[in-house]
Amino acid sequence: MKTKTKRTQKDYSLAFKLSVVDQVEAGELSYKQAQQRYGIQGRSTVLVWLRKHGRLDWSQGSDHQAKLMSDKPSELTPEQRIKELEQQLADAQQKAEFFEAVVDVLKRDHGVRVGKKASRQVIEERQVTGLTVTRACQILGISRQAYYQQRQRAKQQAKMRCSILSFVQRERMQQPRLGARKLLSLLNAETECKIGRDKLFELLRDRRLLVQRRRAYHKTTQSHHRFWCHPNLLKPGAEQEQATRPEQIWVADITYLPVRDGEAYLSLVTDAYSRKVVGYHVHGDLRAESVLTAYQKALDGYQGSAGLIHHSDRGIQYCSKRYQAVHKEHGVRCSMTDGYDCYQNALAERVNGILKGEYLLRKPEDLDQATIMVDESIRLYNTRRPHMALKYKTPDEVHRAFST
Repeated sequence: MKTKTKRTQKDYSLAFKLSVVDQVEAGELSYKQAQQRYGIQGRSTVLVWLRKHGRLDWSQGSDHQAKLMSDKPSELTPEQRIKELEQQLADAQQKAEFFEAVVDVLKRDHGVRVGKKASRQVIEERQVTGLTVTRACQILGISRQAYYQQRQRAKQQAKMRCSILSFVQRERMQQPRLGARKLLSLLNAETECKIGRDKLFELLRDRRLLVQRRRAYHKTTQSHHRFWCHPNLLKPGAEQEQATRPEQIWVADITYLPVRDGEAYLSLVTDAYSRKVVGYHVHGDLRAESVLTAYQKALDGYQGSAGLIHHSDRGIQYCSKRYQAVHKEHGVRCSMTDGYDCYQNALAERVNGILKGEYLLRKPEDLDQATIMVDESIRLYNTRRPHMALKYKTPDEVHRAFST
């Protein structure tokens, strides 16, 4: 059976006592921790040593002295101060490593970019007390000249973005659903602002100015009838007819216009090469005479030579005797889709979608108001809206280029 040897004050050397006192006053150990580490017997033995050999005032106990050490850091010994600063430095380094790891995870796994803009904002807003531009540049590994050049470029880019947004807002007042690619072509042609496609998309996306697509469908074609249907001259193949200039091929279609009072329909005749609407008419029924009015308006402004092709679907209006008689009178060759296949008249359908999806956004009150809105929309479409297929030129520009 082991017996515990009782020790007295005389069993500890003076050097040992002074070493324990120095460790406690340096903050490395509390007096209780020193007592447990070195197996010092007696509850107050170490405290007695501190009162006798220590440089601090331990007369009121260890708790009081610990409070004084925390409340008055200026009274710490050099050793204690060094120990405290080392601990603070270790904590700061650990904190910095933690946030650097968080930033790395955001960049790698979540696609978050922490670039020059964020660093520049921290410096300009003086979010770090005492951090000078020179010191910040040293941390970033750049020169002060590079920092000021970045800041100047950022100001110029911010000014350019404001100009671009102002231009977009002005253009959207007339063409509310004009897409980003068309806006880009107008920007490059009419302003000195130079911006790439992706940057413009990003800018519009950030400001919630991208146009969302709309889909609507109303059937206006009655292709089950007793009239003669012509073959499709534009169908891909050896005998396919293709337009090489304006006034060679026209495409026609009828689309429904929603109005608050009554019904309205829009008949369109579009040049297949220039995409220009050369004839249109707003009417309240689907009679052949109403649809024929748009075709007659187009023929009134026709300036081409013989050999014009008129392409449409197999709607009963286009197959009627009255419509076919106008073809014969003006020597126009007739072409029609194979059955009810809207993709064989895709160009006409696309023009319908542009007018209804980008311009005719508000439902007219009646047929008269619909006519006014259609007049304004087609004028803007022909003269202001660029087309990707036309290398971002407007239909009117392309049409006039061949007529002069």
